[in-house]
Amino acid sequence: MIKTLFAKYFELTFWVAAIIALAVTAPSIETHFSLCPLKMAGITWCPGCGLGHSISWLFRGNISNSFQAHWLGIPALGIIAWRIFTLTRNNLVKPHYH
Repeated sequence: MIKTLFAKYFELTFWVAAIIALAVTAPSIETHFSLCPLKMAGITWCPGCGLGHSISWLFRGNISNSFQAHWLGIPALGIIAWRIFTLTRNNLVKPHYH
């Protein structure tokens, strides 16, 4: 039962937690903690970090900095928001008949 619930809600929980983390993270601080394996290896540029910074800038209403951080940040946020919406609709709103 718990394994089924975990599997059912894992993706939704993951995306909501990721969006909340990006919303509260300050994108302009260069020495922030990161779980990025590329940064840990000493590589200074990472496309994933750029997307994260871009989305963080969007939550602060700074579209210019968002676009400079990564030009796919705006579409990525839209896609993630749509995924959260569809997962919520499919798992929490629609009744499932078995």
